[in-house]
Amino acid sequence: MTRASMSRKYERRATIAPENRIATSAMIASLAAEGYDTEPAPFGHALVELANERPEIVGLTADLAKYTDLHIFAEAMPDRFYQMGMAEQVMISAAAGLAREGFVPFATTYAVFASRRAYDFIAMAIAEENLPVKICCALPGLTTGYGPSHQATEDLAIFRGLPNMTIIDPCDAVDIRQSVRAMADHDGPVYSRLLRGKVPAVLTRYKPEYTFELGRAQVIREGKDVLVVSSGFMTMRALDAAEVLAQDGIDVAVLHSPTIKPLDTETILEQAGKGRLLVTAENHTIVGGLGEAVAAVLLRAGVTPTFCQIALPDEFLEAGALPTLHDLYGISVEKVAEQIRSWI
Repeated sequence: MTRASMSRKYERRATIAPENRIATSAMIASLAAEGYDTEPAPFGHALVELANERPEIVGLTADLAKYTDLHIFAEAMPDRFYQMGMAEQVMISAAAGLAREGFVPFATTYAVFASRRAYDFIAMAIAEENLPVKICCALPGLTTGYGPSHQATEDLAIFRGLPNMTIIDPCDAVDIRQSVRAMADHDGPVYSRLLRGKVPAVLTRYKPEYTFELGRAQVIREGKDVLVVSSGFMTMRALDAAEVLAQDGIDVAVLHSPTIKPLDTETILEQAGKGRLLVTAENHTIVGGLGEAVAAVLLRAGVTPTFCQIALPDEFLEAGALPTLHDLYGISVEKVAEQIRSWI
């Protein structure tokens, strides 16, 4: 480290004015979703329910059971739970070994630790061997205010380039609960982002018959002026922004794509060919995530709608309260609506 870089490291960053900072328990706070019903720990409860049917399912965590909702599984099935300590590489290697012996391991940690710290072990021990290990990670994207050390803003870009890896970015409690069974049924490795705690139930409010399907995108809201292709909790933000924009006479459709890889190219191309402004919305850096994946699909197929992206900037983000950060980086409901309005 040079003296100049060391000096920059300890500079006080002031992007967010002190008077605008809000105190927050940023590490463990549930995602704010005003007006929605919530479900407690949908991942943990769904895993226990499935494990009661399938004795081959086991759970591992890197000292983060409580903060990934795997403590529900640990309490229900202590003999099938493995606490690996703060050693993500060891956890991944152990999960690979269990998979080789016929088990279906669900391994949990924070998304930054899986994508940055354990990547080589995931690539060599799991993905190359196409083993059925399910890596379920909390704090994806900008869902913690604890700064770059815990904000996994580039995890999708990292894992999209990994052969054999299926990638899921669920919107809500419905997606999470139903995706657990889909992951277990998939004969190969899966990386899934994970919302924890009290998770909002969003999708069935707009589409009561919604059912998660691996590899499938679904239209949650119809609209004639704009098509938003979104994943993760940004589908919730897109739906809420659509309600705001409807008051201005702007009709917004929302296409939810919970599977990032493999992408549902058929549905995306079908919806993109209807002459609307196309906007991608994701809780991820603008580089290498859903937006660029959709853009590549369109370009290869020769489909050329007006195309815009809502995503996090290509930079290390500030620490602070989530409402403040989401507004600052353009992924709050108000900022999503504002951006779409400016592009019409």
